[in-house]
Amino acid sequence: MSAAQPHVTVLLQEAVDALQMKPDGVYVDGTFGRGGHTRLILERLGAAGRLIALDRDPAAVAEGRKIADPRFSMVHSGFARLAEVLNALAIDKVDGVLLDLGVSSPQLDDEARGFSFRFNGPLDMRMDNSSGETAAQWLATVDEDVLREVIRDYGEERFAKQIARALVAARQDAPIVTTQQLSQIVAQAVRSREPGQNPATRTFQAIRIYLNQELDEIANVLPQCVEHLNDGGRLVVISFHSLEDRIVKRFMRDAAQGEKLPRHLPVRDAELARGKVRLVGRAVRASEGEVAANPRARSAVMRVAERVEHAG
Repeated sequence: MSAAQPHVTVLLQEAVDALQMKPDGVYVDGTFGRGGHTRLILERLGAAGRLIALDRDPAAVAEGRKIADPRFSMVHSGFARLAEVLNALAIDKVDGVLLDLGVSSPQLDDEARGFSFRFNGPLDMRMDNSSGETAAQWLATVDEDVLREVIRDYGEERFAKQIARALVAARQDAPIVTTQQLSQIVAQAVRSREPGQNPATRTFQAIRIYLNQELDEIANVLPQCVEHLNDGGRLVVISFHSLEDRIVKRFMRDAAQGEKLPRHLPVRDAELARGKVRLVGRAVRASEGEVAANPRARSAVMRVAERVEHAG
């Protein structure tokens, strides 16, 4: 295993502050990671409070289960199963949900996980590496057109066609099973490079997002979060990529606006379905100081919504 950089939780104080915690409240950390947000939430909880953390990465779950606190529950699950997890714990409503999206630093820094082109490791990329198809297995059989679409749509890569063609051609000679193989094939297929960025960056990102169905998971969990919030409860979401943030921004906007009806439809104002949330402040980004100390915070965007009282 490579020497990992210390994990630094992004927007730690800002995210937990945004929850506006009640000492006796019930909260969900939908992305435990290495527990930075979880530990600060526990510090602010009273004796009657409760915190449920979810993560689909077995390594993160193992870390979470080291926390011996009767107020805390660690669950091995993707956050898209939030409603199911709460139901199993006999919890109907919570006072806040925090989601810190994307891949975590420990995942990136562990060469055995295959998330990064910085190391030569097995091409895995599964956030839950206890089940499912690896990136190597997927690349061995995926249709070239599908591969092109994945790299284009999830990586926003303008050379998606050339990269897909090169990968399909390369696998005829030898299976693509390491991160170094993938990185080298992509580098040869990309005609120009963005300053300061490895030419394989967008392809690695695209395959990871697709393989783990990250965007679908986000779209599925957001309505569940709102439905399970108490009146005045907060939903706090930190995104690290424009595709993630676009989903979060649109969902919160639509949830705040309420039901949309055709223009000029004769409906009384009192009969209109009100928005279920209100937007809280503007999008928050990491400070210059935080970015200087932790460059991975540069792309972080935090958005907050509050459940509206007596919403329908």
